[in-house]
Amino acid sequence: MDYASLWGDVHRSAFEQGYLDAGGVRTRFIRAGDRSAPKLIFLHGTGGHAEAFLRNLHAHAAHFDTVLIDYLGHGWTDKPDVAYEMPDYAAHLAATLDALGFASASICGESMGGWIAAWFAIHHPDRVDRLVLNTMGGATMNPAVMKTVYDMTLAAVEDPETLTRPRLEWLMADPSVVTDDLVACRTRIYAQPGMKEAMRRILCLQVEEPRRRNLMTPANMGLIKAPTLVIWTSKDPTASVETGREIASWIPASEFAVMQNCGHWPQYEKPEEYNRLSLQFLLGGRGEGAA
Repeated sequence: MDYASLWGDVHRSAFEQGYLDAGGVRTRFIRAGDRSAPKLIFLHGTGGHAEAFLRNLHAHAAHFDTVLIDYLGHGWTDKPDVAYEMPDYAAHLAATLDALGFASASICGESMGGWIAAWFAIHHPDRVDRLVLNTMGGATMNPAVMKTVYDMTLAAVEDPETLTRPRLEWLMADPSVVTDDLVACRTRIYAQPGMKEAMRRILCLQVEEPRRRNLMTPANMGLIKAPTLVIWTSKDPTASVETGREIASWIPASEFAVMQNCGHWPQYEKPEEYNRLSLQFLLGGRGEGAA
């Protein structure tokens, strides 16, 4: 197979990579689109980084001032000694919006990014225009899944050269979509000084008691006021379609869509379909395939 570079995912867009001061946390971002357009933030998952959404940047930047971030403790963003629970992530996201000069934005979150997005929408309703929650985490207490995420992520940080690829392949319905370039990108991130210590703190949400006090429930999800699209997949390794549909039912007037033959990163495995669903919803239409 021809070598697949991450640059190939963004070659059509003029984009900026930089760092901003988000409440004292040096925060990495990738940004594209007209600065006068409506605002859009993408949030990756546990142990992830902004590159999870590179395949979606160009399509969304045609309509939005689009920002992918490495949120608190992740990617190339600072890793302060904090609790790494939802209030910490939400405070960092609020500070990031402030640093960008965004009064509000639509937020698209995958896995833990969806958890953060939903939490933020509950506690900062005036700052969220629309929500896309993509195979979101934080709404279940499945010990087997929690242990898998904990063990595989920590192992990858402890031996990034060998175990980063299996950690990424676990996310996908088709492991062959994990490119050498994506593996190299994450391996470099996981090999940073201090990453092992940071990841142990980050993984607290895969432990029962911390997770329980941050858990998304019918009661708190019912407080979400922003129009919301929940995207699930037929081969998500963390929860079934039925679980995804139940989570969507907790959110008033939400929409639900299922992408077939994708795992936990549908935005990466089938970017054209994901972009179509996401943009139709974000631009005010009903998500194609919503149920």
